[in-house]
Amino acid sequence: MSYFIYFLITIGILVFVHEFGHFIAARMCKIRTDVFAIGFGKRLLGWNKINGFTFGDLPDELELNGHTDYRLSLLPFGGYVKIAGMIDESFDTEFASKEPESWEFRSKNTFQKLFVISAGVIMNLILTLAIFWGMFFFKGDKIWNSTEIGSLRAESLASKAGLVTGDKIESINNVKTSNWQEVAAILSDEKTPTFSLVLNRDGSTINLDITQDMMTDKEGARMYLPAAPSAVSILKVVKDSPAEVAGIQEGDIFLSIEGNVIGTDEDARKVIKANSDSEVDVAILRGQDTLVVSAKPDMNGLLGVQLFNAYNGPFEYKTFGFFESVEKSADYMVRIVGLTGYFVKKVFAGDIEFGEAFGGPIRIAQFAAKSADSGLVDFLFFLAQLSLSLALINIFPFPALDGGHFLIILIEGIMRRELPLKMKIAVQNVGFVILLALMAFIIYSDILRAF
Repeated sequence: MSYFIYFLITIGILVFVHEFGHFIAARMCKIRTDVFAIGFGKRLLGWNKINGFTFGDLPDELELNGHTDYRLSLLPFGGYVKIAGMIDESFDTEFASKEPESWEFRSKNTFQKLFVISAGVIMNLILTLAIFWGMFFFKGDKIWNSTEIGSLRAESLASKAGLVTGDKIESINNVKTSNWQEVAAILSDEKTPTFSLVLNRDGSTINLDITQDMMTDKEGARMYLPAAPSAVSILKVVKDSPAEVAGIQEGDIFLSIEGNVIGTDEDARKVIKANSDSEVDVAILRGQDTLVVSAKPDMNGLLGVQLFNAYNGPFEYKTFGFFESVEKSADYMVRIVGLTGYFVKKVFAGDIEFGEAFGGPIRIAQFAAKSADSGLVDFLFFLAQLSLSLALINIFPFPALDGGHFLIILIEGIMRRELPLKMKIAVQNVGFVILLALMAFIIYSDILRAF
């Protein structure tokens, strides 16, 4: 129930902000908006200026005459603004047989149409920027005060290139580094093919060149955690695994296994494998509580958990001024967009499964609940990331999405005439069916992952 409530809160905020963008842009262009809906399908309740607050469907003969019906609908998977004179999710084409009215979408110029259709994405970007700005301005950025490289696997590309655990990174490409955020920011720049590192190794200066490929390799990416006391957090528990049977949950933190203190995920794997013939006592931290559970590793010496090394070393919060916070927020958004593009490329290349990369309502509900349990700041951070994701998805030039409408409007503007109505309806239908199929697959993947 808590998952469902947090899902409704999260989706409600994001959908409202997105659709409010379309709504206010249409009003600014003097276009009628017949419906402002949170949710799809059957109208549950709503308000309009003609007959006030009502439950259920509106009377068929009701004429709103330019007023908007604000409503909550049955299916909480999105929302829409029904804009007069536009072919959208409602598939209403009655207006097509009449001459365009001055208050209809189709009577406006190309710039106004593009503004209305892109306003939802703009509002999602503004929400993301506002949340990130608030976090940088009021709370500041958490700075990890270390440039010392943490544990590296011997077979990793970074290790083979010459990096050694304990190396302190003094500069990269002649830019001095004093904390791990500066290190990560430079090394995550995909436009830079080669990095020249100046390292301090046991008091000696070492010059080393490494390539971008070494930073994006799954094993090479391990160097992104600096050397420091760490907390080994459980990111995922495999269904029906020894860990699940023992009662271990996502979000738990490994403290010790068979009395051995766990500092890294590699420590955990070694201890579990060394005791694969018998049950092991696992001390975990869950919230403020310390628990001890017993688990029997499987025949491969595994408990069935995905681990994550969380930095637990010295840090400080660095605050920023008003405009500096805006700059930091914009830069952070660009980095997230770049990382998203990287993972999308990985999906199309077959390196990452589609179901693992994209989540639906169940996954959103799980992350929303967990972030809310961690506090308001974590929930807002999750909301900002989801808002940015919604903007990126919607701007994609695919039929039935804002980006698809944008592309059609642009083509019509260049041609100086509208495309045939039947063509636009067909494109909308095909896009809508594909989106429904895609959503069904994502929900199915969510269910398999959750249950």
